[in-house]
Amino acid sequence: MDTSGVMDLALEMAGMRSIPADSGIWVPGRGVKRALFSLDAGASELILAKDMGYDLLIAHHPVGPARLTFSKVVGRHVEFMLEKNVPRKTAERATEELTTRIEVRAHPSNYLHEVDVAKRLKMPFMNIHLPIDQITRDFLIERIKSAKAKTVGGLVRALGELPEFERAKTKIELRMGRLDQQLGNWVLVFAAGTNGGYPVARAYFESGVDTVVYLHIDYDELAKLKRDCKGNLIVLGHVAGDSIGINMFLQELGKRGVETDTIGVIERN
Repeated sequence: MDTSGVMDLALEMAGMRSIPADSGIWVPGRGVKRALFSLDAGASELILAKDMGYDLLIAHHPVGPARLTFSKVVGRHVEFMLEKNVPRKTAERATEELTTRIEVRAHPSNYLHEVDVAKRLKMPFMNIHLPIDQITRDFLIERIKSAKAKTVGGLVRALGELPEFERAKTKIELRMGRLDQQLGNWVLVFAAGTNGGYPVARAYFESGVDTVVYLHIDYDELAKLKRDCKGNLIVLGHVAGDSIGINMFLQELGKRGVETDTIGVIERN
Protein backbone atom coordinates (compact mmCIF):
# COMPACT_ATOMS: atom_id res chain seq x y z
CA MET A 1 0.00 0.00 0.00
CA ASP A 2 1.18 3.56 -0.68
CA THR A 3 0.36 6.80 1.12
CA SER A 4 -2.45 7.60 -1.34
CA GLY A 5 -4.04 4.26 -0.53
CA VAL A 6 -3.82 4.99 3.19
CA MET A 7 -5.53 8.35 2.70
CA ASP A 8 -8.15 6.85 0.37
CA LEU A 9 -9.10 4.31 3.04
CA ALA A 10 -9.67 7.08 5.58
CA LEU A 11 -11.74 9.09 3.10
CA GLU A 12 -13.83 6.04 2.22
CA MET A 13 -14.55 5.26 5.86
CA ALA A 14 -15.54 8.89 6.47
CA GLY A 15 -17.70 9.14 3.35
CA MET A 16 -15.53 11.87 1.84
CA ARG A 17 -14.47 12.34 -1.76
CA SER A 18 -11.44 14.58 -1.38
CA ILE A 19 -8.71 15.35 1.12
CA PRO A 20 -9.93 18.10 3.48
CA ALA A 21 -7.92 21.22 4.20
CA ASP A 22 -6.68 19.99 7.59
CA SER A 23 -5.10 16.80 6.23
CA GLY A 24 -2.49 15.91 3.63
CA ILE A 25 0.27 13.70 2.29
CA TRP A 26 3.46 15.69 2.87
CA VAL A 27 6.10 13.16 1.85
CA PRO A 28 4.66 10.37 -0.33
CA GLY A 29 5.77 6.78 0.12
CA ARG A 30 5.26 3.32 -1.35
CA GLY A 31 5.40 -0.21 -0.02
CA VAL A 32 3.94 0.67 3.36
CA LYS A 33 3.96 -2.42 5.56
CA ARG A 34 4.74 -0.87 8.96
CA ALA A 35 3.31 2.49 10.01
CA LEU A 36 3.62 4.55 13.17
CA PHE A 37 0.53 6.59 14.07
CA SER A 38 1.04 9.51 16.45
CA LEU A 39 -1.70 11.75 17.79
CA ASP A 40 0.74 14.65 17.56
CA ALA A 41 3.89 14.44 15.44
CA GLY A 42 6.95 16.54 14.82
CA ALA A 43 10.66 16.20 14.26
CA SER A 44 11.23 13.82 17.19
CA GLU A 45 8.56 11.39 16.04
CA LEU A 46 9.93 11.50 12.49
CA ILE A 47 13.42 10.62 13.73
CA LEU A 48 11.98 7.86 15.91
CA ALA A 49 9.99 6.39 13.03
CA LYS A 50 13.04 6.47 10.78
CA ASP A 51 15.32 4.89 13.38
CA MET A 52 12.82 2.12 14.15
CA GLY A 53 12.36 1.18 10.51
CA TYR A 54 8.78 2.27 9.93
CA ASP A 55 7.69 2.87 6.36
CA LEU A 56 5.38 5.76 7.24
CA LEU A 57 4.57 8.23 10.02
CA ILE A 58 0.92 9.25 10.23
CA ALA A 59 -0.03 12.20 12.42
CA HIS A 60 -3.59 12.98 13.45
CA HIS A 61 -3.52 16.67 14.29
CA PRO A 62 -2.65 19.11 11.48
CA VAL A 63 1.01 19.55 10.61
CA GLY A 64 2.87 21.60 8.01
CA PRO A 65 0.73 23.59 5.57
CA ALA A 66 -2.43 22.04 7.05
CA ARG A 67 -1.95 24.34 10.02
CA LEU A 68 -2.56 27.36 7.79
CA THR A 69 -5.64 25.93 6.05
CA PHE A 70 -7.11 24.29 9.14
CA SER A 71 -9.73 27.00 9.55
CA LYS A 72 -11.38 26.05 6.24
CA VAL A 73 -13.00 22.96 7.77
CA VAL A 74 -14.46 24.94 10.67
CA GLY A 75 -17.31 26.02 8.40
CA ARG A 76 -18.84 22.59 8.99
CA HIS A 77 -20.15 24.02 12.25
CA VAL A 78 -22.71 25.98 10.24
CA GLU A 79 -24.00 22.78 8.62
CA PHE A 80 -24.31 21.06 12.00
CA MET A 81 -26.07 24.03 13.60
CA LEU A 82 -28.59 24.26 10.79
CA GLU A 83 -29.48 20.61 11.46
CA LYS A 84 -30.47 21.68 14.98
CA ASN A 85 -32.57 24.62 13.74
CA VAL A 86 -30.10 27.31 14.69
CA PRO A 87 -30.90 30.34 12.47
CA ARG A 88 -28.42 30.61 9.60
CA LYS A 89 -27.31 34.13 10.52
CA THR A 90 -26.68 33.06 14.10
CA ALA A 91 -24.73 30.00 12.94
CA GLU A 92 -22.63 31.96 10.50
CA ARG A 93 -21.87 34.68 13.04
CA ALA A 94 -20.78 32.13 15.66
CA THR A 95 -18.60 30.27 13.17
CA GLU A 96 -17.04 33.45 11.80
CA GLU A 97 -15.85 34.40 15.27
CA LEU A 98 -14.33 30.94 15.75
CA THR A 99 -12.71 30.91 12.31
CA THR A 100 -11.09 34.33 12.81
CA ARG A 101 -9.61 33.21 16.11
CA ILE A 102 -8.09 30.09 14.53
CA GLU A 103 -6.68 32.00 11.55
CA VAL A 104 -5.02 34.58 13.79
CA ARG A 105 -3.43 31.86 15.93
CA ALA A 106 -2.27 29.87 12.89
CA HIS A 107 -0.68 32.79 11.04
CA PRO A 108 2.62 32.86 13.01
CA SER A 109 3.01 29.06 13.09
CA ASN A 110 6.08 27.37 11.61
CA TYR A 111 4.40 25.48 8.79
CA LEU A 112 7.68 24.29 7.23
CA HIS A 113 9.54 22.62 10.06
CA GLU A 114 8.13 19.07 10.31
CA VAL A 115 7.74 18.62 6.57
CA ASP A 116 11.30 19.79 5.91
CA VAL A 117 12.60 17.34 8.52
CA ALA A 118 10.62 14.53 6.88
CA LYS A 119 12.05 15.41 3.48
CA ARG A 120 15.61 15.48 4.84
CA LEU A 121 15.08 12.07 6.43
CA LYS A 122 13.28 10.78 3.33
CA MET A 123 10.58 9.63 5.73
CA PRO A 124 7.06 9.25 4.28
CA PHE A 125 4.82 11.56 6.29
CA MET A 126 1.13 12.46 6.29
CA ASN A 127 -1.62 13.59 8.60
CA ILE A 128 -5.27 12.54 8.67
CA HIS A 129 -7.48 14.76 10.82
CA LEU A 130 -11.05 15.45 9.69
CA PRO A 131 -11.67 12.03 8.08
CA ILE A 132 -10.81 10.24 11.32
CA ASP A 133 -12.83 12.75 13.33
CA GLN A 134 -15.81 12.03 11.05
CA ILE A 135 -15.39 8.30 11.68
CA THR A 136 -15.55 9.02 15.41
CA ARG A 137 -18.55 11.32 15.01
CA ASP A 138 -20.57 8.75 13.07
CA PHE A 139 -19.79 6.09 15.66
CA LEU A 140 -20.62 8.26 18.68
CA ILE A 141 -23.89 9.53 17.24
CA GLU A 142 -25.06 5.94 16.75
CA ARG A 143 -23.87 5.08 20.24
CA ILE A 144 -25.80 7.98 21.76
CA LYS A 145 -28.94 7.04 19.86
CA SER A 146 -28.73 3.37 20.80
CA ALA A 147 -28.13 4.21 24.48
CA LYS A 148 -31.61 5.80 24.66
CA ALA A 149 -30.53 7.69 27.78
CA LYS A 150 -33.18 9.84 29.39
CA THR A 151 -30.89 11.84 31.65
CA VAL A 152 -27.53 13.52 31.28
CA GLY A 153 -26.05 11.07 33.77
CA GLY A 154 -27.43 8.14 31.80
CA LEU A 155 -25.60 9.29 28.69
CA VAL A 156 -22.36 9.90 30.60
CA ARG A 157 -22.52 6.34 31.97
CA ALA A 158 -23.31 4.82 28.57
CA LEU A 159 -20.43 6.57 26.81
CA GLY A 160 -18.11 5.84 29.71
CA GLU A 161 -18.45 2.12 28.96
CA LEU A 162 -16.56 2.51 25.67
CA PRO A 163 -13.03 1.05 25.98
CA GLU A 164 -11.25 4.31 25.14
CA PHE A 165 -13.13 6.20 27.86
CA GLU A 166 -12.78 3.36 30.37
CA ARG A 167 -9.01 3.30 29.94
CA ALA A 168 -8.46 7.05 29.81
CA LYS A 169 -6.88 8.83 32.77
CA THR A 170 -9.32 11.67 32.13
CA LYS A 171 -12.99 10.86 32.67
CA ILE A 172 -16.06 12.22 30.94
CA GLU A 173 -16.97 15.44 32.74
CA LEU A 174 -20.22 17.34 33.10
CA ARG A 175 -18.99 20.93 33.02
CA MET A 176 -22.44 22.56 33.08
CA GLY A 177 -25.79 21.29 34.34
CA ARG A 178 -26.70 18.34 36.56
CA LEU A 179 -26.50 14.59 36.00
CA ASP A 180 -30.16 14.13 36.96
CA GLN A 181 -31.43 16.62 34.37
CA GLN A 182 -33.24 15.44 31.27
CA LEU A 183 -31.00 14.91 28.27
CA GLY A 184 -33.57 16.59 26.06
CA ASN A 185 -32.55 17.92 22.66
CA TRP A 186 -28.85 17.03 22.31
CA VAL A 187 -26.04 17.64 19.85
CA LEU A 188 -22.59 16.10 19.42
CA VAL A 189 -20.25 18.88 18.28
CA PHE A 190 -17.39 17.07 16.58
CA ALA A 191 -15.65 16.76 13.19
CA ALA A 192 -15.61 20.47 12.38
CA GLY A 193 -11.93 21.10 12.91
CA THR A 194 -12.16 21.90 16.60
CA ASN A 195 -14.78 22.38 19.30
CA GLY A 196 -17.05 25.36 18.88
CA GLY A 197 -16.05 27.01 22.13
CA TYR A 198 -18.28 29.70 23.56
CA PRO A 199 -19.90 31.13 20.40
CA VAL A 200 -21.09 27.80 18.97
CA ALA A 201 -22.30 26.34 22.26
CA ARG A 202 -24.14 29.56 23.05
CA ALA A 203 -25.86 29.46 19.64
CA TYR A 204 -27.07 25.93 20.36
CA PHE A 205 -28.33 26.72 23.85
CA GLU A 206 -30.16 29.85 22.69
CA SER A 207 -31.80 27.86 19.87
CA GLY A 208 -33.38 25.19 22.08
CA VAL A 209 -30.64 22.58 22.46
CA ASP A 210 -30.57 21.26 26.03
CA THR A 211 -27.36 19.24 25.99
CA VAL A 212 -24.14 19.98 24.09
CA VAL A 213 -21.45 17.29 23.88
CA TYR A 214 -17.92 18.59 23.27
CA LEU A 215 -14.61 16.78 23.04
CA HIS A 216 -12.80 19.53 24.96
CA ILE A 217 -13.19 23.19 25.94
CA ASP A 218 -10.91 25.95 27.20
CA TYR A 219 -11.44 27.31 30.70
CA ASP A 220 -12.19 30.89 29.58
CA GLU A 221 -14.77 29.66 27.08
CA LEU A 222 -16.42 27.53 29.77
CA ALA A 223 -16.49 30.43 32.21
CA LYS A 224 -18.33 32.61 29.70
CA LEU A 225 -20.85 29.85 28.98
CA LYS A 226 -21.60 29.42 32.67
CA ARG A 227 -22.10 33.15 32.97
CA ASP A 228 -24.33 33.64 29.94
CA CYS A 229 -26.14 30.35 29.24
CA LYS A 230 -28.26 27.61 30.73
CA GLY A 231 -27.96 23.98 29.65
CA ASN A 232 -25.88 20.85 29.99
CA LEU A 233 -22.32 20.64 28.67
CA ILE A 234 -20.67 17.22 28.53
CA VAL A 235 -16.93 17.14 27.80
CA LEU A 236 -15.72 13.72 26.65
CA GLY A 237 -11.94 14.11 26.77
CA HIS A 238 -9.64 14.92 23.88
CA VAL A 239 -7.27 11.94 23.76
CA ALA A 240 -9.95 9.34 24.49
CA GLY A 241 -12.36 10.76 21.95
CA ASP A 242 -9.78 11.01 19.18
CA SER A 243 -8.61 7.47 19.93
CA ILE A 244 -11.99 5.98 18.96
CA GLY A 245 -11.77 6.88 15.28
CA ILE A 246 -8.04 6.23 15.17
CA ASN A 247 -8.53 2.68 16.46
CA MET A 248 -11.30 2.02 13.95
CA PHE A 249 -9.13 3.29 11.11
CA LEU A 250 -6.04 1.34 12.17
CA GLN A 251 -8.09 -1.83 12.46
CA GLU A 252 -9.12 -1.50 8.81
CA LEU A 253 -5.56 -0.63 7.84
CA GLY A 254 -4.42 -3.85 9.51
CA LYS A 255 -6.87 -5.86 7.43
CA ARG A 256 -5.05 -4.54 4.38
CA GLY A 257 -1.70 -5.83 5.53
CA VAL A 258 -0.30 -2.75 7.26
CA GLU A 259 1.09 -3.33 10.75
CA THR A 260 0.70 -0.29 13.02
CA ASP A 261 1.96 1.03 16.33
CA THR A 262 0.80 4.18 18.08
CA ILE A 263 2.02 7.10 20.16
CA GLY A 264 -0.42 9.03 22.33
CA VAL A 265 -3.40 6.82 21.43
CA ILE A 266 -5.54 4.85 23.90
CA GLU A 267 -5.63 1.42 22.31
CA ARG A 268 -8.54 -0.97 22.74
CA ASN A 269 -6.44 -4.09 23.26
